[in-house]
Amino acid sequence: MNAVEQTEKGIRLRIFLQPKASKDQLVGLHDNELKITLTAPPIDGQANAYLVKFLSKLFKVPKSSIIIEKGELNRHKQIFIPAPKIIPEQVLALLDKKNALNS
Repeated sequence: MNAVEQTEKGIRLRIFLQPKASKDQLVGLHDNELKITLTAPPIDGQANAYLVKFLSKLFKVPKSSIIIEKGELNRHKQIFIPAPKIIPEQVLALLDKKNALNS
């Protein structure tokens, strides 16, 4: 599976999360995963909660709709975002690249 996969119902992201970083940002590709850095520490689920909040702002969806499918206690995560209202440019570029390869 690629870092970003678009389905009929939304977008699935494979994420490499770096908690306790200097700033919150979508970095880009890292070993076929989307690297995201967050300032939140990896303690008691704080990084997961912060990641969901970060993604909800990026994709303009409610926090409650975002699903952590895999990697609850791991840096490598699989997240599903149903019906995103906005797709960030970096994610869109990865989707376009994937679609170009499949054509």
